[in-house]
Amino acid sequence: MFWYDGQLIEKDELTLSIHHPSLLYGAMVFTTMRVYEQSLEHPLTHWQEHGDRINSSLQAFGWPSPNWSQIRQEVETLLPSYPVIRIAIFPDGTEWIIGRTLPNDLSTRQQKGIIGWVAQDPLFERSLSHHKTANYLGAWLASNRAQHFGAKEAILVDTEGLWLETSTGNLWGWTKGCWYTPDLKKGLLPGIARSKLLNWLKLQNIPVQQNQWTSQFIKELDVVAYSNSVMEIIPFMQIWDQGVKWVYSPTHSVLEQLRSYFQQKS
Repeated sequence: MFWYDGQLIEKDELTLSIHHPSLLYGAMVFTTMRVYEQSLEHPLTHWQEHGDRINSSLQAFGWPSPNWSQIRQEVETLLPSYPVIRIAIFPDGTEWIIGRTLPNDLSTRQQKGIIGWVAQDPLFERSLSHHKTANYLGAWLASNRAQHFGAKEAILVDTEGLWLETSTGNLWGWTKGCWYTPDLKKGLLPGIARSKLLNWLKLQNIPVQQNQWTSQFIKELDVVAYSNSVMEIIPFMQIWDQGVKWVYSPTHSVLEQLRSYFQQKS
């Protein structure tokens, strides 16, 4: 079941006009959040931040803001069934809210790590990188291509080959006692988990910097992981980059510095 334009629809089909801009142009802003303990007030759910990010994009695009009080009520009806909620807003302010479950192998990915693949092709560039829009074709193509190489996640790059982010999250690397994450100035999505982790590490007096991920810098990394609001922290054990295999430690004890953020209680 899902919500659309104030109506609870108990099936897996949605009827839209063939002229709907979301179908023609991918005109939609969305956010995906993990709701902890079925509570929008839980400190890890970040309800306010997800809404603020949508509103920021709506203002930038000149689209009307939806009724957030109504959206909250609709989301809360889905929480007993779904731990993950996706809220999408169309250009006219209409809401579309769906839920899903967590991946069955999430704990395995978190503990043992995954294989990544670097999408070294302009074909995989993400449109309007600072906004979370429905035009996710570049990232989706990269993610699907990565699976052909036995990888679970793709890493997107800029025109200079600098690593930016993954197809679904933000990158983290550790070397010489410091955490690093790619600089937002290079054009990547300012993830909510990324922002919270940056603040968390600083509060814990753990060194952290934002920088450019050049090929030389990547060679120095001992640990690489990615974060997002649903998957939390996923380390990489290998990353394939144009025939080069980068090997990292997915069980390094330093990863607990990132994971500790997600161990907060309500």
